[in-house]
Amino acid sequence: QSDVGISAEGATEALQEAADVILLKKDLNVLEEGILEGRKVFVNMSKYIRITASSNFGNILAVVIASVLLPFFPMTSIQLLLLNLLYDVLCLILPWDNVDEELYCKPRDWSGKTLGRFMLFFGPISTIFDLTTFAFLFLWLCPTISGGTFTSLNHESQQTFITLFQTGWFLESMWSQVLILYSLRSKKIPFIQSCASWQVTGLTVLIMVIGIIIPFSPFGTSIGLESLPLSYFPWLVGILLSYCVLTQMIKNWYIKRFLKWL
Repeated sequence: QSDVGISAEGATEALQEAADVILLKKDLNVLEEGILEGRKVFVNMSKYIRITASSNFGNILAVVIASVLLPFFPMTSIQLLLLNLLYDVLCLILPWDNVDEELYCKPRDWSGKTLGRFMLFFGPISTIFDLTTFAFLFLWLCPTISGGTFTSLNHESQQTFITLFQTGWFLESMWSQVLILYSLRSKKIPFIQSCASWQVTGLTVLIMVIGIIIPFSPFGTSIGLESLPLSYFPWLVGILLSYCVLTQMIKNWYIKRFLKWL
């Protein structure tokens, strides 16, 4: 259905001037490879838009709810900027991600009509687990370490309470954003039926190492983060595994309901 003029190098000057594509070699397989590569880029671009929009929607919703319920902000502006920077750096490698064959074997339209539906289905999943994390930090972890509930503490202890809370959510939010990227990059089960490219996997490991080190570093201290007790991390692993399982369940239902993924 495309209206593209194709010529080969060495053809008459008039033909080359009228052509949209000039083949440097007399091999039409180059066109096929180019078309497939273009479809892969389009799929990866669609992944980025849908995943990022859903993740940001869920986080914003969680922040709005928490700002109403909590006596302090769940994360400072500089912490949010750092979180988004780490996530966006990871997303920069998405053009080199693997693409499932069924997603590029046929041409796809450029319509964004399903974006809102995708956000409404998958964004609130992260909100649920963000709010669960808020409850865990506010009602158990932070009072246990600080020595009491937030309202019963003096000003200095309240600052420690806030720092612990913000650090806990920073780590949970960073890991959940990475997991949502892997969970929604393919309709298949992540890490089992579909694996990301080595470029995406390698950068993910690097970003996660940096994200874990930051709260334990002087830089983390300068932006209001601090080291968390080891008792926090088993709970973090459990909440993230639950997040992956629920996302996969919703994803399977979404595909059965709408007969379409991206």
